[in-house]
Amino acid sequence: MRNLLLFLQRYMHILLFLLLEVVSMVLLFTYNRLQTTVFFSTTSSITAGINRMWGDVLAYTTLRKENTRLERENTLLKLQNDALRGLIDEEKHTVTATEERIHEKLFKYPLINAKVTSNENRADRLNHLVIDKGTFHGVQNGMGVVGGGGVVGIVAEASTNYALVIPVTHARSAISCRLRGSNWFGHLSWNGGSKLIAYLDEIPRQAEVRRGMAVETSGYSDVFPAGIFVGNVLAVGSAPDGQSLRLTVHLGTDFTNLRDVSVVKNIYRSETDSLRNHAAFNEGVLTNN
Repeated sequence: MRNLLLFLQRYMHILLFLLLEVVSMVLLFTYNRLQTTVFFSTTSSITAGINRMWGDVLAYTTLRKENTRLERENTLLKLQNDALRGLIDEEKHTVTATEERIHEKLFKYPLINAKVTSNENRADRLNHLVIDKGTFHGVQNGMGVVGGGGVVGIVAEASTNYALVIPVTHARSAISCRLRGSNWFGHLSWNGGSKLIAYLDEIPRQAEVRRGMAVETSGYSDVFPAGIFVGNVLAVGSAPDGQSLRLTVHLGTDFTNLRDVSVVKNIYRSETDSLRNHAAFNEGVLTNN
């Protein structure tokens, strides 16, 4: 209370002046029509300006939200547009003779259709692909992968929804292949460089090989059935050991533009594995005896 009295005592003249000013203004605008009109006109202009500024602030804030909504809608429309274009392209796609032959060879095998989500080209030549199907869809390690142009590679690892594929264009890839229409077979490998070129080694020198001959899977493994197209012979040369031929193969699969693939489920694999295990068991029994 004492502080309040000291404050009033110190600023009494100023407070009295302000009070008289307020009283004068009230009397002036209450009993003089002209001044009242000017006062209300001025206050209305000021209020309108403040309301306009506040409206602009609200509009700007709302505009940002609206832009965010529109961006989301545009993204959704683009995705839908891409999906529709993909369906249109599939409808327009003309099935090639190679694709027909692959479908014929895989008629008895269940296929898991997938899309390539990652196609890595590494400097150490250990390239790999990632597809959008995994164990949830039935994909398992060791399954073969094919595309419209022929053999793609082999599944190396599978998670719930994705799988890692070791393609033909991998430094450690080795797929058993043969020359179509013959019993000559060898192993296909990739030495780097172009992703359209691989090499088929271990072909005997007495084999009659011509440029343009088709190279296909031999069927000597549980990964691919026999007869799946791999590529065509581009050139015939000698292997580094000088004892066999090395065939330069132009691959049927364009790994630089690979999108749609199919994982091959070998329905006979469990049966062949059972036979091998049974044979290994019998061999162990005979050895022990």
